[in-house]
Amino acid sequence: MRAGVSVADESPEYAVPELRNLKIGPLDVGFPVVQAALSGYSDWPMRLLAREHGASYTLCEVMLDQFLVTMRDRSKNKHFLYNSPDEQPVAGQLMGAEPEQFALGAQRLVDAGFSVIDINFGCPVKKVLGRCRGGYHLSQPRVALEIIRRTRDKVPSEIPVTVKMRRGIDDSQVSRDNFFQILEGAFASGLAAATVHGRTVEQRYNGPSRWAFLTELKQRFPSETILGSGDLFTAEDCMRMLVETGVDGVTVARGAIGNPWIFEQARALAAGESLPAPPTVHRQRDVLLRHWELAEQLYGVARAGPLLRKFAIKYSASHPQHLQVRPAFTKIRSREDWAAVLQQWYSEDSPGQYPSPAIHRVQGATCGDSNG
Repeated sequence: MRAGVSVADESPEYAVPELRNLKIGPLDVGFPVVQAALSGYSDWPMRLLAREHGASYTLCEVMLDQFLVTMRDRSKNKHFLYNSPDEQPVAGQLMGAEPEQFALGAQRLVDAGFSVIDINFGCPVKKVLGRCRGGYHLSQPRVALEIIRRTRDKVPSEIPVTVKMRRGIDDSQVSRDNFFQILEGAFASGLAAATVHGRTVEQRYNGPSRWAFLTELKQRFPSETILGSGDLFTAEDCMRMLVETGVDGVTVARGAIGNPWIFEQARALAAGESLPAPPTVHRQRDVLLRHWELAEQLYGVARAGPLLRKFAIKYSASHPQHLQVRPAFTKIRSREDWAAVLQQWYSEDSPGQYPSPAIHRVQGATCGDSNG
């Protein structure tokens, strides 16, 4: 952005072509800007709010195959598998180590009503890698492909199977060869789509996401569905990735936390309109009230407050007095606390502001894309 020019006043430096609908297997998803899986964040309330603000498709937070296979206490853990008809299509994302157990976990997600099964080969967190999960599989093509094949065989044919990857373990030639061996084999086994993050596992979230790699991928697999991920913090970022790389869709991760408006903003840009003004304080209040309502419905009133703090801190970035609002949300414990913060800071309407991308460049949400 040019110095002294607000995001809302700046014209994009690219021409947005007419975008194709995103298709994942037999599913016509529609608008190609979707919400990524975010560990600890992309539960039913967050996903539904994203859908209500323009996301055409969402992914749940990543779940371990072992947890799904052994889970018994449905009342305590029901939120992990909860989804609703009004958010379909929604994907269940799965992470694990053993091919056989992975397939059983996938079946559990299908039984719970998820319409897509997404395999996580992208998580860069050390404890995940140490247990031979997530991004670790990019170092072992044979096991990775066995997981994909078994999952595809276990899941009904009408349910698409997709995969989330990073561009490799590191930037070595061996890592690159492994990546393409996995992706080529996956598509040959019936994979419906691949989401690729432009960083390596070794990078985690350091340094820029290499979008040029996404361009290369789409040129190499022109007839396959490729989605891009990495450094998508604004609606303009989403449009630039679509235009510059030619990918079929983009998945917004950290940039969507506390910012469901990013999807309607992307739709406006795609329609050739100017970037909408940031949500006003009263629009922010309405979404905060809606988020509480959904969280209370899913978790109960006692659990909603503590669980919503991390979301509220991100929401506060859109408030014109965010430095004062943020600490108020860190003390939330009850519905009364939530109402008190909204009464103090959201009663008077005023223009909002676009959150700084720097706010999202923290390692809070991990895995799943976990990931931004």
